[in-house]
Amino acid sequence: MARPMTMAEKILAAHAHLDEVEPGQLIECDLDLVLSNDVTAPIAIREFKNIGVGKVFDPTKIALVPDHYVPNKDIKSAEQAKIVRDFAREQGITHYYEVGCMGVEHALLPEQGVVSAGDLIIGADSHTCTYGALGAFATGVGSTDAGVGYATGKAWFKVPESILFRINGQLAPGVTGKDVILHIIGMIGVDGALYQAMEFAGSAIEAMPMEERMSISNMAIEAGGKAGLIAVDDVTRAYMDGRVERPYVEYHSDPDAVYAQIFDIDAADIKPTVAFPHLPSNTRPVEEARDVTIDQAVIGSCTNGRITDMRQAAEVLRGRKVNPNVRCIVIPATQQVYRQCMEEGLTDIFLDANCAVSTPTCGPCLGGYMGILAAGERAIATTNRNFVGRMGDPTSEVYLSSPAVAAASAVLGHIGLPEDLPAVE
Repeated sequence: MARPMTMAEKILAAHAHLDEVEPGQLIECDLDLVLSNDVTAPIAIREFKNIGVGKVFDPTKIALVPDHYVPNKDIKSAEQAKIVRDFAREQGITHYYEVGCMGVEHALLPEQGVVSAGDLIIGADSHTCTYGALGAFATGVGSTDAGVGYATGKAWFKVPESILFRINGQLAPGVTGKDVILHIIGMIGVDGALYQAMEFAGSAIEAMPMEERMSISNMAIEAGGKAGLIAVDDVTRAYMDGRVERPYVEYHSDPDAVYAQIFDIDAADIKPTVAFPHLPSNTRPVEEARDVTIDQAVIGSCTNGRITDMRQAAEVLRGRKVNPNVRCIVIPATQQVYRQCMEEGLTDIFLDANCAVSTPTCGPCLGGYMGILAAGERAIATTNRNFVGRMGDPTSEVYLSSPAVAAASAVLGHIGLPEDLPAVE
């Protein structure tokens, strides 16, 4: 009889064709998907060609999503994107997404049904852990590992320990999945889950829509996590059914599974939260940040660019104007989200508020383009990292928040809450 196992252990065991695994064990696993983008794929392609196998292991199990510097910002980015495009055509890659079809990868692939419960996924992008919200084991790797994955469909893993975060009770109005994960990172630190699988459970998680769950899993890496998993439930099934490309498999942790740590969190204790520079763990309640003036607000990214996020921001901006001292950039994460924004009238709200609305791109999040900060400037952003120089000049600052807080701050000209805004006449 197999030992009691966590979700992470069960998925890894299944893909290693083993009855059981235990933390610390080295295993070789079959992969369901290998992901790269326009920054990481060219390196992976080079390493793949060095192996000399000629053809990828399965052109339906590789995803190439140019999303970081596209539409191309300069000649170098155009060359990077061309390498990816040419490789996709040469290899007959099924899941290649050109400009006009692409979106921010970690919003696009779940939306398109490319990832699903029970999958084992590696991606040459650290926020690949997003797909754990669907009950998958998804983790970021280096481009060399991705290149080997292209060739073999396999990867080596050291089975991680798991940490269980149980968030029970009811979140206060205005508190979102982004606030939950910022609260957790602030509590355990940026290395608090180093090479461990973070598992999120409890009534507060069960009450969340899929988009907010993805925000939580997305930032597991910001606590050092190897993966960020949420068990499949009716919300997950409703999202996947009729969407995913192939039958999915549910894995649930055994009741007597062994965890490295268990954290019990009262949902009522979580407040709207902002992460101050220069770490995602440098968190404070928004109410303690009202004296921080800003120059820019960015609403989007693989953390908070989905339709739920757009609706939350639009609800705050409806009938209001962005402060004249602030630039507010809104980036729907996919073409489908962009279209929904137009159909629901959200785009009109953003434009009426004097926001700049962009085609899907990761651009400003990594300091690529579409919102670079000058020396000494401050931005509030719904992105996931606020390291030194992350969005521009090394003396600039990035503050992380939920979409509603970012939108309210754009109107106020300083960090604040929607309730700080005067009523719309």
